[in-house]
Amino acid sequence: MLSIRRNDPCQYDTLAGEWWRPGGGFELLHWLAAARAELIPRPGTPGQVLLDAGCGGGLLAPHVTALGYRHVGVDLRPPGLALAADRGVTPLAGDVAALPLADGSADVVVAGEILEHVTDLSGTVAELCRVLRPGGRVVLDTLNDTALSRLITVTLGERFGVVPTGLHDPALFVSPARLRAEFARHGVPLAVRGIRPSLPGLVRWLALRRDPDERPLGRVVPTFSTAVLYQGVGRKSGPAPAALVTATAADVRRPW
Repeated sequence: MLSIRRNDPCQYDTLAGEWWRPGGGFELLHWLAAARAELIPRPGTPGQVLLDAGCGGGLLAPHVTALGYRHVGVDLRPPGLALAADRGVTPLAGDVAALPLADGSADVVVAGEILEHVTDLSGTVAELCRVLRPGGRVVLDTLNDTALSRLITVTLGERFGVVPTGLHDPALFVSPARLRAEFARHGVPLAVRGIRPSLPGLVRWLALRRDPDERPLGRVVPTFSTAVLYQGVGRKSGPAPAALVTATAADVRRPW
């Protein structure tokens, strides 16, 4: 029987050592961060703001540092924020449902593996859209509210050590249809596609649990189904901010 409360943010304090441990409990989050970064456009000028909502230990940082954004991370847990700061993220303690940023202050908003943890989805989406500039991009990934997702992520994932026990509450998983509707209310039409871990990488990770070269053992790839994991990309209605207007056409096109 599970002896901890599901989706308790304090678990991340106990698991702080896993954020950057090669082959550790958060290995899959590294793969997801790399896939997420591929959807982030280049800014036209350095110093534009990328908000990393629920940044955790700053896993996105290595993939976006060279782009030239001011990478701002918001998270509830101090140990994760400290690790993110070590990797160049500007840390802000706060809740993604009440972001400590001004309206329209972010050129890009990233919400990676956070929406399946929030208890107020409508309020959180409203906040993400509030701080996004008109014309700015939102990039996200999350878990679908399906029986297959609950089976793979919670039942099997926890049993075989793919996911730390108790990290997710399946009652909070969110369907693409619901997420699209929430973002559409705030002028952000969302396109979604299914993703999954690469099978060879998943097998290597489960077998080795560590890469001697301290590199990710696998990656996340697109798939035909959104039944378990999916990505979303949207653009807020209105004129694009200067940071994205001057990006190349390849950077700002629909990514799939």
